[in-house]
Amino acid sequence: MSSLSSVEIVLASASPRRRDLLTAAGLTFRVMESRVEECACTQSVEQMVARLAREKAEDVAARLDVPGATSAAILVIGADTVVECSGEILGKPGGAVDARRMLSLLSGREHRVLTGLVVGLIGPDGQTWRSAVEQTRVRFSTLSSAVIDSYVASGEPLDKAGAYGIQGRAALFIEGIDGCYFNVVGLPLHRLAVLCRSMRVELMATTSTVL
Repeated sequence: MSSLSSVEIVLASASPRRRDLLTAAGLTFRVMESRVEECACTQSVEQMVARLAREKAEDVAARLDVPGATSAAILVIGADTVVECSGEILGKPGGAVDARRMLSLLSGREHRVLTGLVVGLIGPDGQTWRSAVEQTRVRFSTLSSAVIDSYVASGEPLDKAGAYGIQGRAALFIEGIDGCYFNVVGLPLHRLAVLCRSMRVELMATTSTVL
């Protein structure tokens, strides 16, 4: 493999936040949503996000047409993000009532945002996989019932893990973070670049490289 232009990037997620982050990073890619159901289990939260990210990436990889030329490859990105607070795993809320419950739990506390990240480089000579779990700690200010109701009424929390979007109105609630900001949005970009680099793929390059 000789050029980054010969590597097609496929995002195994329909998340608009992940699409926006990759676009802002200057990457060209296509979206192929996985068919994996995001179900919790008895695993630790770290094991759960790692498993779901791998299942999503492998599901999409299995449905791809592998390039026939030795200079071509496909880079598949799978990710799964959850919020964990006081031992409870918070995915996307089931509705407004659930969103209020989640925000009340987060109010005045520190919580963790964890993203399982899996990257696969798939070509005619086989597959190479890399994975990681990124963690960021987020501190919420204390929220009044009126503030929570107003935020839920905006509709913003309803499709986001933990019922908030740090890049949106909920930025007003955040006292501070410890770790990667982009991980809280949904995709730890630096970790992604590191995993790709370990497979000799440099995302920053515009005309070359696979190194």
